[in-house]
Amino acid sequence: MAPKPGARDPHGWSTALTSIGANQILVRGYPIDELMGRVSFGDAIFLLLTGELPTPTLTRLIDAMLVGFIDHGVTPPPTLAARQATTAGAGVNNAVAAGILSFGRNYGSDVGLCLQMLEDGLEMAGSSMLFASGAADMAEHLVQRDRIPPPGFGHRVHTTDPRVTRLLQLAQDFETDHLHTQYLRALEMALARHPALEDETLPINIDGAIAAVCGDLGLSVGVAEGLAIISRVPGLLAHTLEERSRHTPMRNIDAAAHSYDGPALRHLKDRR
Repeated sequence: MAPKPGARDPHGWSTALTSIGANQILVRGYPIDELMGRVSFGDAIFLLLTGELPTPTLTRLIDAMLVGFIDHGVTPPPTLAARQATTAGAGVNNAVAAGILSFGRNYGSDVGLCLQMLEDGLEMAGSSMLFASGAADMAEHLVQRDRIPPPGFGHRVHTTDPRVTRLLQLAQDFETDHLHTQYLRALEMALARHPALEDETLPINIDGAIAAVCGDLGLSVGVAEGLAIISRVPGLLAHTLEERSRHTPMRNIDAAAHSYDGPALRHLKDRR
């Protein structure tokens, strides 16, 4: 039988995540067989990370974040690391792990860094009435400390990231104060107006959008970073399997030489 929440474990330590007993598995108190087929994978992730199941609206938002970050193409370092490990003969688990381990300061950490920046900016502004001036101060702070592009802004390909537009649109349906997303937009405008950045194009990217939405939902930096990592695993797995099935071992992988030969543009039918 699972111990009561908060009960002291006589063996020295306890967990509030999962209880394993004879013929029973509880995840945050819910029998796992009751969850199976009744909640989405995103719901289960949210439950495990936060302790509660999301509302239907929040389910849609969490799933959108996971889908929006699922793959970034061939060129990012984690993808190349996974493919390089595969061509060297690594197993699937090791190749995917190589990709995850390639997340670092220069790639993959912006969700957490952006959320912390937004938290600092909101604390400095103190009120939504002061967002414009607070964002201008933050932009100046970033320029003076040579933190351009700041985490959550700028993209090598997009001037308007379609994932950002969609995610922030979905976020408006959720009943929250939207302070983080409002400040994110204010900072985007402040960066565009800064005289030292007139030659820069710094749109909000998907890292920034996820960070702001997580902030509005009251999720911690750790949870935000975790969601970003979890969402990339399917993409890394797909690249690993494609590398194994389509290409020869021990090849020299030149990301710039790749071309796309998948399905042409197609649209969803009978779905919102």
